[in-house]
Amino acid sequence: MPVRRSSEGVGSIVADERTSVTAQLPLWATDLAVFDTETTGVDTTRARIVSATIALLGPEGEVVERYDWLLDPGIEIPLAAVQVHGISTEIARTSGIEAAVGVQQIVAQLLEMIERGFPVVAYNAPFDLSLLAAEAARHGVSLPAELSPVIDPLILDKQFDRYRKGKRTLEAVAAHHGVEIGNAHDAGDDAIAAGRVLQCIARKYADVIPQELAELHAAQVQWAAAQAASFQDYMRRVRDPSFVADGRWPVRGA
Repeated sequence: MPVRRSSEGVGSIVADERTSVTAQLPLWATDLAVFDTETTGVDTTRARIVSATIALLGPEGEVVERYDWLLDPGIEIPLAAVQVHGISTEIARTSGIEAAVGVQQIVAQLLEMIERGFPVVAYNAPFDLSLLAAEAARHGVSLPAELSPVIDPLILDKQFDRYRKGKRTLEAVAAHHGVEIGNAHDAGDDAIAAGRVLQCIARKYADVIPQELAELHAAQVQWAAAQAASFQDYMRRVRDPSFVADGRWPVRGA
């Protein structure tokens, strides 16, 4: 079973401060189901999940619920991946649960969050959600082809602050918005940071961001496609005339 942690983070803020912070957020951003994975590689069709976290954040970015998994992916974890997240094949095999069991639990928990009315927040959603879809198919776990509502802070950051120079990694964007990450490339810390970044963006652009989740989800599908087309055009002009950027969002097929 996943490790569950509850009621972590901020919990002692006076009522008037809480009301003030909450009032600045669109309603859909007050409770968020955040999701992140660490993996064996970057190819979502072939990589395996090594660790994952799903957490529920409240309106001040506090962790209300948290579920963590360590999986034995069933294959060797490449050194390059170990150097990123610190989880070796030995650790995964000794302490991790069977991949099929873990994937089933992750999918079930993610769908439960959606059923409870919480949008799923994933930074660069097509990576984590496409990976999860591939893992679900690999292990015979049922996962809806259309996951919704999903919110991707990376898409929103590019859309509303498109001319800002610099990297758009989670670490860079979190730093820009003043959000601390405990340990970068830890699934839990990354997921929580992504949710807090999303809330910063939601507050900052509350006057222009869609107010309904269905509308926001649909807008991100269009924005992701446009952003990919723009990047593809740039790459073809300056580096590789045959470069292709995949603009499908939030899940990409094989």
